[in-house]
Amino acid sequence: MSVDVLVEDPRWTDLERLADIAVPAALAASGLDPDAHEVAVLGCNDTRIAALNADFRGKPVPTNVLSWPSEERHPDRAPRDPELGDIAIAFETCTREAEAQGKPFAAHVTHLLVHAVLHLLGHDHEDDDEARRMEAAEVRILTELGLPDPYADDILKPVGG
Repeated sequence: MSVDVLVEDPRWTDLERLADIAVPAALAASGLDPDAHEVAVLGCNDTRIAALNADFRGKPVPTNVLSWPSEERHPDRAPRDPELGDIAIAFETCTREAEAQGKPFAAHVTHLLVHAVLHLLGHDHEDDDEARRMEAAEVRILTELGLPDPYADDILKPVGG
């Protein structure tokens, strides 16, 4: 597997390590061979992610994480393309959220990376059933990584993605 991490903001000192944990865990839990797939991760700041959010979603505000699948996917079908897509994650927003929720920064970022990979695989949270399914997958993956349930207190609902 290839996780290609590009760090634009030097405060992302641990992003490559976290991506190397989160991405393969999400792929393996989804029944995919992590060695057969590629994901690109951009570690950026709020200014950059706000510009990306404006360009791609028409929302000129910072968000925690964005994802762009390389092709339209359904979570119940294996991807045809080994290059799954791109993820961007914003340092300041992640920091604020982790602090506000009383969560370790690394655990929050790992959760957001898992969340974004699931988006690359076709999951979404547009309706209640799919949101529950996606959250359950996130909790299962994070538990396997030894991390707590990020939804235990219903503090964080998926944002951005």
